[in-house]
Amino acid sequence: MYQAHENRVLTLETINAYAVALRDEEKSAATAQKYIHDLNMATEHFDGVELTKAALIEWKSILVEKYAAATVNTILAAVNSFLKFMGWNDLIVKPLKIQKSLFRDESRELSYNEYKRLVLAAENAGNRRLSLVVQTICATGIRVSELQFITVEAVRTGRTEIANKGKRRTIFLPDKLRRILTKYMKENGIKEGAVFTTRTGKPLDRSNIWRDMKALCESAGVDSSKVFPHNLRHLFARTYYSIEKDLSRLADILGHSNINTTRIYTMESGVVHARQIERLGLTIT
Repeated sequence: MYQAHENRVLTLETINAYAVALRDEEKSAATAQKYIHDLNMATEHFDGVELTKAALIEWKSILVEKYAAATVNTILAAVNSFLKFMGWNDLIVKPLKIQKSLFRDESRELSYNEYKRLVLAAENAGNRRLSLVVQTICATGIRVSELQFITVEAVRTGRTEIANKGKRRTIFLPDKLRRILTKYMKENGIKEGAVFTTRTGKPLDRSNIWRDMKALCESAGVDSSKVFPHNLRHLFARTYYSIEKDLSRLADILGHSNINTTRIYTMESGVVHARQIERLGLTIT
């Protein structure tokens, strides 16, 4: 617990101390970045005013007007984590109650055909690297932040060990993916380290991948709201589950500690259920 001053004010000093604590807890870089971003947003709102439970609840109501419930809860999670770190447990605010959805929103999910069009659009634009990045994420189910673990050695052996969020898991690369990556490495003189890097040799940044994928939307004829790296991971999960029906093994592949998280990835849109109901033929007149 941080030795806080008596005044309960969000300051640069306390946020920096919290950032160090997140690193010590071995939080992923993406999680730490998101938490600090949300805390900075809270700091801007409160602007040096002392925190109270009433003020935080009021801010929560403002967030509800601006963001979706799930987004509000992620922001509150970041703030509540900080409050615990400071020892201000009496200020913690409850997250919003969200009714569990039985079906996924089909308008937000990337279909196989849309994925294929994105890959072809990247190829037609002459961006071979982006085409292979998209295929690698979708064919293995990795997070975009884990792309750095796709190395020359991983392509050679067909597997890689990923360390993320305090857990380790083995990811397998399909033979077809290995063949096209091997050709790519040979053409670009890549002999060691990460396969996908910038011109300076650093691993690709998620923001660059996101931006480049968005640039494909118009030529691919895909709604931009569906095009982001994590949706490729969702497509992998849905495709795997539709064939194997093995939720436990899928959780292992995705690196989920809680199988309920995996269930979210495999939710159906409801179209299949509707077809099944139609086939019952129980409407008479």
